[in-house]
Amino acid sequence: MKKILIIRFSSIGDIVLTTPVIRALKTQLNSTIHVLTKEKYKMIFQDSPYVDKIHSFAEKLEEIITELRAEQFDFIIDLHKNIRSFQVKRALKVPSASFPKTNKEKWLMVNLKINRLPKKHIVDRYFEAGKSFNIKNDGKGLDYFIPEKYFVNLDEYPLLKHKPFVAFAIGGQHFTKIFPAHKVASVIDKLRQPVVLLGGKEDYKKGEEIRTLCAHSGIMNACGQLNLHQSASLVRQSALVISNDTGLMHIAAAFKKPVISIWGNTIPEFGMAPYEPGEEHKVVIAQVPNLACRPCSKIGYKKCPKKHFKCMVNQDEDFIVREARRLLAL
Repeated sequence: MKKILIIRFSSIGDIVLTTPVIRALKTQLNSTIHVLTKEKYKMIFQDSPYVDKIHSFAEKLEEIITELRAEQFDFIIDLHKNIRSFQVKRALKVPSASFPKTNKEKWLMVNLKINRLPKKHIVDRYFEAGKSFNIKNDGKGLDYFIPEKYFVNLDEYPLLKHKPFVAFAIGGQHFTKIFPAHKVASVIDKLRQPVVLLGGKEDYKKGEEIRTLCAHSGIMNACGQLNLHQSASLVRQSALVISNDTGLMHIAAAFKKPVISIWGNTIPEFGMAPYEPGEEHKVVIAQVPNLACRPCSKIGYKKCPKKHFKCMVNQDEDFIVREARRLLAL
């Protein structure tokens, strides 16, 4: 039995993608599992039966180092692998392991369009950090645990209660990864299903724009109205999730939901596609093929560097609608 610290500072989707490793360390080794993350993300771990203690910090690592030293960890598994995680490992001075981050391979793909990316999901690369313990991927996929007090009762939302509804995650951290409002509206109008729009407070205005653009009236704009757990509760109760490459996309995968994942300037080959092992038929990737400028970044931009934004503007709405109908019929 070992006391293990797992480091993953951010963000929502990346943290959810660590959950199979955490589960394996807990169940296969009977280890005591601590996690280190940013304060605003600790809620993701709070109801996990596989996490014994959460350590978090608001801004500076210095505020948490003394607390971490007092724990006397046996081992550190670094699933962030940046300067700050190195600072933690240096301060604690215990054995550690990390995962192959493929920054060089991503650089080659972005800048020279040379594809040397490993054909391996980041979840499986995370498992390489635990290879000294001989843990195995149990194939059960991702975890996401919603505290009971945040379960959303659909009786409060008549629009979503009587028909299977679609959860449409319209937000994202970077403009070039976000499906444009007029394209969202077109898909919704063609699909003709009840839809709840999900996102943060910063997405509320876009949600209202989508409602204005739509002829279809069955739309609820929940952007900024719910916390992450409540949004996850709606995702879990939905019949289908359509999403940009966001944290809610990975939460949907954790619930084994049918997912249509819309990709703009980045590519799923970076290893971050929806992870539903054994149920790949539930996952659809929507992207513009054979676009010479794509990927233009491993993360994203505030605007299209080529000014045409073809990676999103040229998305095939009819393909998304056809696949949505297929998935709704599963």
